Formats: sequence, structure tokens, C-alpha cells
Amino acid sequence: MLGATFAAAALGGTNAFAQGRRVDSVGLQLFTLRYEMTEDFDGTLARLAEMGYREMEFAGYFGRSAGEVREILAANGLVSPASHIQLNMIRESLAQEIEFAVEVGQRYLVVPSLPGNERSLDDYRRHAETLNRAGEECRNAGLKMGYHNHSFEFETTDGRIPYDLLLEETDPELVDMELDLYWIVNAGFDPLDYFAAHPGRFSMLHVKDRAADGAMVDVGSGTIDFGGIFAQAETAGIRHYFVEHDNPGDGFTSVANSLSHIRELEF
Repeated sequence: MLGATFAAAALGGTNAFAQGRRVDSVGLQLFTLRYEMTEDFDGTLARLAEMGYREMEFAGYFGRSAGEVREILAANGLVSPASHIQLNMIRESLAQEIEFAVEVGQRYLVVPSLPGNERSLDDYRRHAETLNRAGEECRNAGLKMGYHNHSFEFETTDGRIPYDLLLEETDPELVDMELDLYWIVNAGFDPLDYFAAHPGRFSMLHVKDRAADGAMVDVGSGTIDFGGIFAQAETAGIRHYFVEHDNPGDGFTSVANSLSHIRELEF
């Protein structure tokens, strides 16, 4: 997903991609535009394609079949590498979710959050087991499981950081992490530390910004150093960059602002 300028590429050798890189294919987590998707599913996707987005991460399909989703994506030159699937669906109907994802052409099924009453260390160990088991089934279908964080996974629980436990007890061959940059920074942790400690685990990012006062803002309007984070793509294993804003004032304006900033970013 990273491109280099012609001049940088022409240098050759180990430093060919040391600077001048950009994100070639920017994605969007469609939770950002959940209200717009409810009102006009096809039109929203078409408008995003016109803006220049290329990858869609779904958070629900609004009654569409896998075939219908695949067709509207193809009609607009879009792809969908991933979708958020609630934990209960992973537990109860994984085979159906895998079948849907395969027909759409996805690569990842991502658990977006955990129930508030299932966040003890023993719960996290069980969640790791669930992710590993689901990861085995996904692998058989050419998919991979993923896990998306909020801030609560970084709250010390019985002397441990639960996110560390999830990383330790999930199999890297079966489970990837989708690192939400807003939430990890909001918890007071540095993404770069995790990239260094767990190289290759972070195939997906949620690219969302945080203002100094803690507010979630459009990408480029806050304090997160995206250039410094993106520069570690090879170490982290990053393949997909999904813009997200949980509650934008004007959804289309927000995602346009974020896309513009990412397109201009060199690292």
C-alpha cells in the first residue's frame, strides 16, 4: 500500500524507500458513514469512490447479499479487504460469516470490540482462544482473523495490560491486529513501541486523529504523528489504512478532509 516517488525509487539499494513514500490505496471504515449508508447504500459507496477512496471496511451490510455487495464494489472500482463482525457472530455463525466474506472478496474478519462484562483477564484468555479457533477456520478458507482495539484493553487489570495478553496468547499465523491509532494514543501508549515488540502483527490501521484535549478529530487536525507511524509500515506489517471517525459532524466532509491529509503525507 506504500508508493515511492520516481526519484526515490531510482536510487535503488536499501535506501530506495527511505523517503518520499505515500499511502497509495486509502480505505474507510464505513461505521463512519453508518447513517449515510442507511439512507443510500449504493450512492454512498459511489461518492466515496469519486473522492478517491479505494478500500471499504464494512460494519454491517444493510440487508444486502454478498453478491450485491460485490457488484456495487466492482461497479465503482472498489474492493473490501475486511469487515467488522461482532464477537457473538464469530461464536455463533462463523461459517456463514466466512462464506459471505469469501464471496465479497475479503481477506479479514475483524472483531471490533468486547462486551463490557467480559473484560477480566480470564475473559481475555478465553477471547484469545476464540480468536485462535476462529483463525483456524478462517485460514482454511483463505481468510484471517483480526482484532480491533479501543482504550479499555490498555487499562491495567490484575497487574497486566490485557492487550499484551491478547498479543501473547493469539497465534500470529492465525490472528492479526487492527490497531486503532486514536484509542491506543488516548490510552497513553505509543504505537511504535508495539510495532517494535510485536513486528508483523499489525496488518491494518484505523487512521483517526486525537486533539490535545482528547477529542476525536479529522485526520491531520490533531496531534498524532501519522508520518512517524506510517514510516514503520514494514516493521509493523501494515497493509491497509482505514480512515475512521466515530461521530463526525458532517460525514462526507470529514472523510474528504482525512483523505486529503493522507494523500499529501510523505514519510
